Amino acid sequence: MNRTDRLLAIVLELQGRGKARAQDLADHFETSKRTIYRDIEALCEAGVPVVATPGRGYRLMEGYFLPPLSFGVDEAMTLLLGGDFVAQRFDPQYRAAAGTARRKIEAVLPERHRAELADLRESLQIIVGDARQLPTAEVQLLLGRLRRAIRERQTVRFRYHARHATTGAAPKLARAGESPKERHADPYSLAHAAGAWYLLAHCHQRRAVRRFRLDRIEDLATTAATFVRPAGFRLSDQDPEDNRTLMVRALFATEAARWVREARNFYVEEETETPEGLLVTLRVRHEADVFAWLLGWGRQVRVLEPESLRRRIGEEAAALARSYREADALLT
Repeated sequence: MNRTDRLLAIVLELQGRGKARAQDLADHFETSKRTIYRDIEALCEAGVPVVATPGRGYRLMEGYFLPPLSFGVDEAMTLLLGGDFVAQRFDPQYRAAAGTARRKIEAVLPERHRAELADLRESLQIIVGDARQLPTAEVQLLLGRLRRAIRERQTVRFRYHARHATTGAAPKLARAGESPKERHADPYSLAHAAGAWYLLAHCHQRRAVRRFRLDRIEDLATTAATFVRPAGFRLSDQDPEDNRTLMVRALFATEAARWVREARNFYVEEETETPEGLLVTLRVRHEADVFAWLLGWGRQVRVLEPESLRRRIGEEAAALARSYREADALLT
């Protein structure tokens, strides 16, 4: 942190805390007490009314404030909730920035609003997804590296564990233990969806824009090559539904309808009540997108179409039943 930024941060810190000792400020800004003394002197020379009280530290003169921003409680709460989300799901650099932003917001609030905001934060909590979906240390490291590569327009290379094999007439789940493929890609954007981080990049092997899930990426490295992002490229224009051309229809038992709605699948397009049960229509890229989800409902669901998925579900159920019979036979 340069000196100019630290001087402003000291004023904000004093506004937020009311008073602070030189040692407290030195610890907070990771500098020496001598540096803090010089900073306080510089602030006083610049006209900032810092009052020193022996044994109690520094405080700002009553009524002094920085006027450029003014937030209501609802506005401040909105910004702080957004900061909490960033702190949980971004890499350490953004997490630190979110903490700094939070302190600045709290510092410019009047005392009555600050107390109200603290009470509101204790009574309101937003949890996005399962706590286990928070980024791992590896994903956080990738986020930092990819942000720099995006900013500096550097091509990256990495090994990628693709969930679906690309050989054959239709995509199939990749086999366990299958070696990840090396990719070279021009990173365009990062996106967080359904509890996971994704890289949107131009894949050199596929010669097209592809999405890569960060927790499937290994051995990421930047290369000496640079790229030019297409003019007018916008993340919002990259509609993931463009590749979802396969329609799946499944009929759920009436007693399962409530739980199907509660655990609504990402690919669901429509739900219709019928005398036979809940008819669910899904639009997917390929059958593997919903195979495990449908299989997990057991006898409470019957796939109507496509016929190929209906057959695969039946074959898997038969194989599962056979596996249990064979296991039972070994135990008897």
